[in-house]
Amino acid sequence: MNQLINYTLHLADNTLILAQRNSEWCAHGPILEQDIAITNISLDLIGQSRNFYQYAAQLINENTLASSSLDKAYSGSTMAKGEVTEDSLAYIRTEREFKNCLLVELPNDDWGQTILRQFFFSVYQYLLYEQMQNSTDVQLSAIAEKSIKEVTYHVRWSSEWVIRLGDGTEESHQRMLKAIDYLWMYTGELFIPAPFELIMNIDPEIVKEKWMTKIKSVFEEATLPVPEGAYMQSGGKEGKHTEHLGFVLADLQYLQRTYPGAEW
Repeated sequence: MNQLINYTLHLADNTLILAQRNSEWCAHGPILEQDIAITNISLDLIGQSRNFYQYAAQLINENTLASSSLDKAYSGSTMAKGEVTEDSLAYIRTEREFKNCLLVELPNDDWGQTILRQFFFSVYQYLLYEQMQNSTDVQLSAIAEKSIKEVTYHVRWSSEWVIRLGDGTEESHQRMLKAIDYLWMYTGELFIPAPFELIMNIDPEIVKEKWMTKIKSVFEEATLPVPEGAYMQSGGKEGKHTEHLGFVLADLQYLQRTYPGAEW
């Protein structure tokens, strides 16, 4: 049960943190149409995170924190003090309790970096959900089946922008090269399974192979190089994050931590 809870939280955290990052573009996009597009993608991701958090909360409450290891794992949060909800999972946990990949918490920097981060993650997410639809866990399978329709659009939208910027002006090309240099080292973590991911019986090597095929195809059209032999960062799934996540959560969780229990 613990591993299923951790896996579900991992999926929820990935989508919530990336949604929070993307939402920073609201009213700041390069043109109105794309401002709306990135905001709608953020809403899609928040919807996915809610589904995962609701399921995780259900699992935790059903487990009633009977296991001492579970109680220890979530000590310091409201999960050890009463009924768990999707809100307590999103707004009360500390950064060390979040299990998202490092990639999604990285700063936006410019439009090119935001686009490339979305592209890397959306391709991975599509391939993951594609396999998760066959999961024996009925709830996760249903969430994946519903969400993959949204992710299909995310992949198409972000890949079109990668091509547009990579094969655009000299400045846009250079910005994409800079984004690749910064983001690539964080992509390897996507395919390094944490213990809680092993319960899903999804082969990370198969996902990685298909992911690389898609990346190379789009990069070739965008006249962008695929890095080779880069050192890969990891640790996010185990709660070892960059300094950036703390600032994301400070913004995300401020109201609930300042006014505990506040409701609209």
